[in-house]
Amino acid sequence: MATLTDTHRLDGQTILITGASGGIGQITARELARRGAHLVLVCRNPERAAHTKALIQEVSPTSEPDVLLCDLSLLADVRVLAAEIARRYQKLDVLINNAGIMPGPLTITSEGHELSWVTNHLAPFLLTNLLLPLLEAAGRARIITVASEAHWLGEIEPAQNFRNAQDKYSSFTAYCDSKLANILFTNELAHRLELTGITANCLHPGIVDTGLVNPGSSRLLKLMWLLARPLMVTAEVGAQTSIFLATDPKVAAVSGRYFKRNKPARTSATAQNRAEASRLWRISAEETGLE
Repeated sequence: MATLTDTHRLDGQTILITGASGGIGQITARELARRGAHLVLVCRNPERAAHTKALIQEVSPTSEPDVLLCDLSLLADVRVLAAEIARRYQKLDVLINNAGIMPGPLTITSEGHELSWVTNHLAPFLLTNLLLPLLEAAGRARIITVASEAHWLGEIEPAQNFRNAQDKYSSFTAYCDSKLANILFTNELAHRLELTGITANCLHPGIVDTGLVNPGSSRLLKLMWLLARPLMVTAEVGAQTSIFLATDPKVAAVSGRYFKRNKPARTSATAQNRAEASRLWRISAEETGLE
């Protein structure tokens, strides 16, 4: 496994990380800044974003990361974010779709989407597509999406947003579905980009001891999380594969793969289904209004 002391330099590269204000996103940002990248930190909470920026500047005093605030659960905000990024930057070398949540009780956003589905899948789907011109401008670029082994339990339903009635809703099931979508999206994206200089890969960071399970989660999920804690890894370890995919020359031309511990890993049969990936793309384009 690569270590945080590895030093593939990133001078002159612009790297955008969503969910950069804590957990593996924060560690990933810190280490990429240490290697010379110019960072664009997409965060929701301004106080936590300021803390992350200060942390980065402690370890890399010459870094001047940019902070852009966005609520990724709202697609209108994602479009505003993408427009601001396009206004500010001429190219984007690496896009890391890191932000993710484990929802509590069933929450439907003001735009009509189930909270984890829009935050974990629709937002990165839309943001990535809107930023493709900047990634193409870099010549060679990398798209990295944080998925999960939870995808093995996921499925994609035609009416994803409302398939769970309040009395049947499972936040864990919703999370698994969104993580399956991350992998299917990556596979279809890699296929669509195969004649370009852009690669697309996804990863399982490990079961990371972060704040993923929130106070509103079910008692069963909290119990499962508590029982799993002895097997969990730190955010420092969980960030390793994101850092590897963003920096290592060995994967510069690798695309459409799912990684664990810096190595390609198996996925479920559904995650490898090309027809399912194409169907998900159509569903996602319709739900996000992507032309």
